[in-house]
Amino acid sequence: MLSKISESLSSLSGAERKVAEAALAEPKWFVHAAVAEIAERASVSQPTVIRFCRSLGYKGLPEFKLALSASIGHEGMPYVHEELNADDDMGSVVEKVLGNAAASLLGERRFLKEAELENAIATLMHARRIEFYGVGNSGIVAQDAQHKFFRFGMSTVAYVDPHTQLMAASVLSDKDVLVAISNTGSSIELLDAASIAKENGAAVIAVTRAESPLAQLADCVLSVATQENAELYTPMVSRLLQLAVIDILAIGLALRLGDEASLQLQKSKRSIHSKHLGYHKD
Repeated sequence: MLSKISESLSSLSGAERKVAEAALAEPKWFVHAAVAEIAERASVSQPTVIRFCRSLGYKGLPEFKLALSASIGHEGMPYVHEELNADDDMGSVVEKVLGNAAASLLGERRFLKEAELENAIATLMHARRIEFYGVGNSGIVAQDAQHKFFRFGMSTVAYVDPHTQLMAASVLSDKDVLVAISNTGSSIELLDAASIAKENGAAVIAVTRAESPLAQLADCVLSVATQENAELYTPMVSRLLQLAVIDILAIGLALRLGDEASLQLQKSKRSIHSKHLGYHKD
């Protein structure tokens, strides 16, 4: 169902697309919301909500909600994937995994705020040093971020061990930036590290759920919205959303740096190419 909504986006009107994005971003909320609540959340009129449902082939909102509820209502396979059942064939696995990921990525557009992205990029541009913290799946994203940003010629590092994060945060200064990445935004160790960094004057950018403890602590919040139950299922979509946010930050920073970023990237590419040729000569 979510993949069907995603595929329909290009054929919908601008107003109807807002309703579609609301359904993609929070399908479980959408199922229980009144038409007035949906219209308010999507910033459209109530008749637009009904038109959206009919554009997808349903008689109205109740029928659309039934279909949506049926597609997201099962419990899935605990600790594996929320949308999959044990008897699903590989065709279903492909459709559900990719459809769920695509729907979540498209829905993320409603939660990322342009002003917060601009603020984050401006903060990163003037940083003496950028540190990326994350644990588990978020730690992998932190390492990916470090891999992208150091190629701009910036001083960057990624820490995935909570004890190392605490020690590293204690030596940050007001010239440094901490990018804290967390699905739940409630890890005690990460919160402690972010608090220490702030006490030392460092700016804290959080890639996490809005209104989470980490979001409330941060100077800048890049909201990652996902319906995944991290207590019961292995986080998958949240990692993809975090990676997408990091990509947006990296590209945004490259655009602001202009020729300087292009020069640094060119140098790193030439270095790899040169070493590669050297190995073959040996």
